[in-house]
Amino acid sequence: MSNTHINKPVLGITIGDINSIGAEIIIKTFIDTRMMELCTPVIFASNKTINFYRKLMNENNFNYQSIKDFTRLNHKQVNVYNCWEEEVQITPGVLNEAGGKYAARALEVAIQCLKEGQIHGLVTAPIHKNNVQSEHFNYTGHTPYLKAAFEAKDVLMFMTADNMRVGLLTEHVPLAEVARYVTKENILGKLQLMKDSLVKDFGIDNPRIAVLGLNPHAGDDGLIGKEEIEQITPAIRQAKANGTLCFGPYSADAFFAREMYRQFDGVLAMYHDQGLIPFKSLASGEGINYTAGLDIVRTSPDHGTAFDIAGKNVADPSSFRQAIFTCLDIMEQRIRYALNTRNPLKKTELASE
Repeated sequence: MSNTHINKPVLGITIGDINSIGAEIIIKTFIDTRMMELCTPVIFASNKTINFYRKLMNENNFNYQSIKDFTRLNHKQVNVYNCWEEEVQITPGVLNEAGGKYAARALEVAIQCLKEGQIHGLVTAPIHKNNVQSEHFNYTGHTPYLKAAFEAKDVLMFMTADNMRVGLLTEHVPLAEVARYVTKENILGKLQLMKDSLVKDFGIDNPRIAVLGLNPHAGDDGLIGKEEIEQITPAIRQAKANGTLCFGPYSADAFFAREMYRQFDGVLAMYHDQGLIPFKSLASGEGINYTAGLDIVRTSPDHGTAFDIAGKNVADPSSFRQAIFTCLDIMEQRIRYALNTRNPLKKTELASE
């Protein structure tokens, strides 16, 4: 992780469910003051929430400044942006309405600050997809919410780690409904998003992408399902004709068991568990979730709310810390890409004026 980012970025951090491990992993990450050399962190939460967990964890050395706007931003310290003032009962490990309500509040405020350019990137602590539901938040998670908030045509849930990158054709879709989303058009769209992200966000000039089959043994030539023949293979052929280096469809079990993922820069899985079970098993606890396809950069840890260990001071911050590093790396890579691909004729014209 480089610390040579042009102008130290201001990084927004959402608290997630206030009864989850979100506050704990945030405090454990930023108690290391070296993090302040890389970015200026702004935690979207409330003073009382942060103080509750600081006392619970006995982390008296965790210092921060409270702000209500960005005029008092301290670039040498953690900043807590107060998203609510009211008293809220915090019950670690309990799934309740308050946990979801204030997770959504923090996210909404952070998104507005991101749109206004007050923060430069976003790292989100986990939310629970059920208790966060309301008339203002009617989405199955962060990814579709961000797609709507930034009016993106499409986005890609892209799980990344040092040893692999796995994107999902479908996200939080019931297994019984997955097959109807496996269309040539959808696959082509996600492949283009993945290719663009690998080039612009990860600095890979000619990425190689593997496509997994939907059915066992990738359909066995139509014996165990027709999707590979009718949708997936035609999409791969079309993507190749469009200039994308993609291959498949591969049988998912053999693909991961034989470590074939090491030969590719990205893997497109057809559904959630097909991609996430091997990813989380092989990413050694340091994988992260990245939303590709947005103008802004948003990452998150690859785990959930972990209510079973909330409040016990045993949560591992490794994935959250890696989400911060990856967010900063992608922002830096985007700057580098923009500089490398700007129109040289425009540069000459400007120089001669």
